Amino acid sequence: MSEFKYSHLFEPIVLGNQLFRNRIFNSPTGVEIDPERYSCAYYERKAIGGSASVCIGDACPNEFGRVRPSRANLGTHHESHTLANRPHRISRHGAAASMEFLDAGNCATYSASLGAPLYGPVDGISPEGIPIHMMTEEQIYASIEQHAKSALYAKRLGYGMVTVHGGHGWLITQFLDPTNNRNDQWGGSIENRARLAIAICDRIHEVCGRGFPVEIRIVGDEVYPGGYHIEEGIKQAQLLDGHADLIHVSTGSHEVKEVFTITHPSMFLADGANVKYAAEIKKYVKNTPIATVGALSEPDQLEEIIASGQADVVELARGLICDPDLPIKLQRGKEDEVRKCMRCLFCFSEHMHSAIIPCAINPEMGHEYEMHDAPICNVKKKVLIAGGGMAGMQAAITAADNNHEVILCEKKSELGGALLCEENVPFKEKLGQYIALQKRFISRRNNIEVHLNTEVTPELIKEVSPDAVICALGARPVKPNIPGIDRDNVFSAEEIYYDPDKAGENIVILGGGLVGLELSIMLSGLGKECTVVEMMPNLNDGGNNLHGVALSCELKKCGVKVSPATKAVAINEDGVLCEYTGAKPAPESKFGMDNFYPDGTEGNVTFAADTVIYAVGQKPLREEANALRGIVPEFHQVGDCVVAKNIYEATHNAHYIAKDLGRM
Repeated sequence: MSEFKYSHLFEPIVLGNQLFRNRIFNSPTGVEIDPERYSCAYYERKAIGGSASVCIGDACPNEFGRVRPSRANLGTHHESHTLANRPHRISRHGAAASMEFLDAGNCATYSASLGAPLYGPVDGISPEGIPIHMMTEEQIYASIEQHAKSALYAKRLGYGMVTVHGGHGWLITQFLDPTNNRNDQWGGSIENRARLAIAICDRIHEVCGRGFPVEIRIVGDEVYPGGYHIEEGIKQAQLLDGHADLIHVSTGSHEVKEVFTITHPSMFLADGANVKYAAEIKKYVKNTPIATVGALSEPDQLEEIIASGQADVVELARGLICDPDLPIKLQRGKEDEVRKCMRCLFCFSEHMHSAIIPCAINPEMGHEYEMHDAPICNVKKKVLIAGGGMAGMQAAITAADNNHEVILCEKKSELGGALLCEENVPFKEKLGQYIALQKRFISRRNNIEVHLNTEVTPELIKEVSPDAVICALGARPVKPNIPGIDRDNVFSAEEIYYDPDKAGENIVILGGGLVGLELSIMLSGLGKECTVVEMMPNLNDGGNNLHGVALSCELKKCGVKVSPATKAVAINEDGVLCEYTGAKPAPESKFGMDNFYPDGTEGNVTFAADTVIYAVGQKPLREEANALRGIVPEFHQVGDCVVAKNIYEATHNAHYIAKDLGRM
């Protein structure tokens, strides 16, 4: 294997008596327990793609520690029918199935909503005002037994490993944390605080056998003021050394808003942002392998982490949602075909709303069950696609994969559409890579013919005489109708994305949606002073509330000023004349208010600016699309020229429309 590029990554590892085929583990993600066929397909897809381990997320070992209603309750074992199929569906493809145990402790809001008391290491009051009761020793021993009993249950179902969640603010973390000041053997010193975690690992081994592997997730560094840091994480890992079979090092906490997007790194962080914590802990742990997690999808980086000894295992969640075939692509030398997670957090946000886990750039995700046995259409068609943006490229790829002859026309000199202007934004490197990947996929399909600098007209359609036309013309920026909008110092967001040098030093951005907010962050990184003016009382995260959390943190870090409930009245030589509407932001807004103004001010104000940028939305090119309708019998309109939304909507709409071609 010495000549293989990823030889370290694909060296098997043995934990307990279980052999894992490589070092790429699918870290725990929770999907709804019903319907079973969808959740099974979700996990099975990761095994098909080559992961060594696939972990079922968020099973609770008792009825008191549940944080979500949809996760398996092992306290009753009522979910046997939904849990039993998963290990078989995973292991038949060569991966080991693991089940994660998560007791939320004093954060068990769902159990509390059903009337259960909240328990934790010490007495207290939850943020919701619910009393927290200090666990008695009897309850602590009961928790240990519940974990062991659940592990035996998992083993009997066919799971090859269990993962004990000892991180992110849940019960075991609450005991490990220095704030645990109990005066008995379960609190105070680090040895006492780690006793619960050690006892759970040891008891699982006693009940299931020493050869049955136990992975434990810990927090190496809580990365927020008032939280503990890496020195504490090292001590925890040293005490767990020899008791667990794999120590999985994460960071942060689910319960602390400002670090949520560090625990689950946003696009504003570097690739592998949290690897350093695992690497530091590995220096001090002698016997137990170390796993790292967070913002991992770059193939060469994955190999380097293992080869350099920073960790023994790399764990991917979103990386394998974005491309479950990542392992097998690397094994077959197709690393340039890996879809790399953009860390837009769309999958996580959408899961909170709809229970599925989709991906913004992979239309298969969230629909694994439907896609598993989906037939390829047998009626071959000639398909003309108008527009080479996100929707047009995906339509071309899907249509080609379904055996159609595809002619893709783009009126500009390059494929990529409107998002080309953002491909060189520093924190959007993965967007640029995705656009390049789609171009590569198109170039490698012999049944796609690309014509650049070619506008699709009724005459062209008649000349080509296709069986079907897919119109993916996109949208164009809306130019607000306010006095002064045509001044020389006023630009669209698209213009500034393409050429940031056009912007001066003091900038006002009209529009508090994703385009304007992300542009303000980019320009702030170039040393510009930015103010975002938004007419609505809330900023618009586009429905991606977790990316909204990341944006909020980044706006504060960059010092961007934000003025919601503010209407631009005119642009003049001094800047932007605005009036406050007096509307109040909704309390559930994901954006913090620290950098917001005005403070209840009414009337008019001028925001000084040498440059004004508008980012107030996109207008679908519906009239242009309609002009191409009716020339051939089969006509489809996809992407932003229907409704201007986001990459997910564009790629998924285009994929399924193209997949429907040739049914009749």
